[in-house]
Amino acid sequence: MTPASIFGLRFQQIHSLAKWIVIVTPMAMAVGSLVALFLWSLDRATELRFAFPWLICFMPVAGFVMVWAYGTFGKSAEGGNNLIVDQIHEPGGGVPLRMAPFILVTTVLTHLVGGSAGREGTAVQLGGSLASAFGRLFKLPPANIRILLMAGIAAGFGAVFGTPIAGAVFALEVLTIGRMQYEALLPSLLAAIVADWTCHAWGIGHVHYSIAYLAGEDIGFHLDALLMLKVVIAGMAFGLAAHVFAELSHLASSAYKAILPYAPLRPVLASVILFGLVYGLGTREYLGLGVWSPNPEDATILGFFRPDHVDHWSWAWKGLFTIVTLSAGFKGGEVTPLFFIGAALGNAVAGVLGAPPDLFAGLGFVAVFAGATNTPLACMIMGIELFGATHSAYLAVACFVAYLCSGHSSIYLSQRVGVPKTATANDIPQDISIRQIRELPWDKN
Repeated sequence: MTPASIFGLRFQQIHSLAKWIVIVTPMAMAVGSLVALFLWSLDRATELRFAFPWLICFMPVAGFVMVWAYGTFGKSAEGGNNLIVDQIHEPGGGVPLRMAPFILVTTVLTHLVGGSAGREGTAVQLGGSLASAFGRLFKLPPANIRILLMAGIAAGFGAVFGTPIAGAVFALEVLTIGRMQYEALLPSLLAAIVADWTCHAWGIGHVHYSIAYLAGEDIGFHLDALLMLKVVIAGMAFGLAAHVFAELSHLASSAYKAILPYAPLRPVLASVILFGLVYGLGTREYLGLGVWSPNPEDATILGFFRPDHVDHWSWAWKGLFTIVTLSAGFKGGEVTPLFFIGAALGNAVAGVLGAPPDLFAGLGFVAVFAGATNTPLACMIMGIELFGATHSAYLAVACFVAYLCSGHSSIYLSQRVGVPKTATANDIPQDISIRQIRELPWDKN
């Protein structure tokens, strides 16, 4: 290459970077601010639900109203995360800006009345809708809109969990199984960092999780052969749990549609089922996020990290509550419930295998999520951001084994298969979506 061509290439790179800084920075600040508002509102709604337990009586009404509102005014916004993924793969009508207020209000309402839901879906949709709006504002071509949408996902994910690096990698990894698109790496990383910083600047913090195993022993990399074998076994359990959760969620959604063609009645039926579960079990601990509770006896994500805590079946009950809630049309996300399921399952498996409960709770926390979303790299990084690097080898093995054992399933039906997980699945058509795999007359899971 001539000096002139080298200089020209570097100028183009600098120009492209400057363009993304100008576009992504304000977009990420807006996403971070909305995520801060969302997290604050979610905390207040959760506090109100604990203070006034009778609020769950309004669950059928809240569910009916939100699904009716989406059907009447939301239009394409009902597509949620899958719409954003579809628009990245094949840009078309874009992501409507109305998605942001719809998902924010309905998710807070879901938690206020006790629906078992998460928050990742809300953050991703906030990021995607604002990113699409900025793309229209700057009149970007479709190729650049794809990158901006990925940056929007990174911003929402990184800000809502306080894990910006994992957010950036998640945005690249979640689109296609086995393949990442690095052209959006820098914009996504910039968006995630700025959004997370903005969220913190508003005074919003995140729950701190810690693993006591080997803590304070001034140890760096740690590897124990027997413990690693136990991690592999646990990773298989995490992957199977992720597969079952994803498949049952889709089956439940289909069952609701078959039983009740009129969509607003589905959350009413779900509410009745949840009331039956609550009063049948005699506990409300599986409602809401499940991160914390004023009742120290309740099963919570934080509780599973206590080395002296042993829990055998909370992971299954939380999965059932979440599937009943979200498949009917209540809003939120699956990820925080998956954190709960993973941490509870890790705690239970540790009791069976004689492993450290807090370490295995942390492994399950990220590994079940990795299997359900097919994002093992992002989840490994999330584990390091949340728990530190001491257990990085165990985190990596748990996430990748869970990813392999979850099969070609996903909570995101628009996710595509770029590279099959195993050589025996090479006859899966290239770039086919999970939705299309489920519609085929043969099983490639």
